[in-house]
Amino acid sequence: MSSTAKLTNLQLELLQTFAYTLSDEQLIEIRQLLAQYFLDKADAEMDNLWKEKNWNAATIDEWAKGHERTPYNPQP
Repeated sequence: MSSTAKLTNLQLELLQTFAYTLSDEQLIEIRQLLAQYFLDKADAEMDNLWKEKNWNAATIDEWAKGHERTPYNPQP
């Protein structure tokens, strides 16, 4: 079975935008910008969840005290 990987719209955009060689320093800066962008998105989504579910500091305390793991029962 032959598989051809299709580039995403983001990959295509980045290829077109950066069709020239960057210095290592510039590449690091771009990676940091992209990481910050996705961090901001995740942070905003977390804020939305806190508001939607009415989470607060007490919720975190409850989670910290919780024991929701599956018990381990070794077979003899």
